Amino acid sequence: MSTRSDFYLDIPRAPRLSRLLIFIKWLLILPHSLILYVFSFLAGVVGFVAWFAILFTGTYPQGMWDFVYQYMRWSVRVSAYTSLLRDEYPPFSEAPYPVDFSLTRPEKQSRLLLFVRWVSVIPLAFWLMLVGIAAGFALLAAWFCILFTGNIPESIREFIVGFLRYGLRVQCYLSLLTDAWPGFSLE
Repeated sequence: MSTRSDFYLDIPRAPRLSRLLIFIKWLLILPHSLILYVFSFLAGVVGFVAWFAILFTGTYPQGMWDFVYQYMRWSVRVSAYTSLLRDEYPPFSEAPYPVDFSLTRPEKQSRLLLFVRWVSVIPLAFWLMLVGIAAGFALLAAWFCILFTGNIPESIREFIVGFLRYGLRVQCYLSLLTDAWPGFSLE
C-alpha cells in the first residue's frame, strides 16, 4: 500500500509573471486541452483494464501505470500554467518544466479497495468541489494581482498550489495509481 509520502508535487514560485499573458493563456492552452481530452479518454480505458489486472494479480501493470502517470504529469503541468502559477508554456513532451510531480508505483495494491474506492471518493468529491469554488475566487484574485503587480501574493499562490495538489492526489487515487487515501488536507 502507498503512503501519502510517496506523492510529491512542487510548483516553484515564478519570480515575475507577465501582465499581458494572463489575457491570452486560455487561447494558448487550446492545443494542450484538445490533446489532453483524448489522452484522458485513453487513460480512462487503460484504468478500466487495469482495474481487472489489479483484481486478478494485485498489481497495476507497469506499462499501464506509466501511461496513466504520464497523463497525470502532463495534466498538472498544463494546470500550473492555466492556474496562473507559471508563464513558461508547457511542453508537449517530457522536456524540463518547472513543475515537479512524482508518485511511487506501489508493488502491491489492495484488491478489496477496488470495490469500495468509488464510494470512498464521494466525500472527497464534495470537499474538492467546495475547495474548487474557493480556488476559483482565488484565481480571480490572482488574475487581478498579476495585472496590477506582476505577481501573486504568497497566501493566494499557496492556496492554489494546495488545491492543485489535493485535486491531483484525488485523481491519482481514483485512477488506481495509489491506494493512499487522499484525506481532506490541502498540504
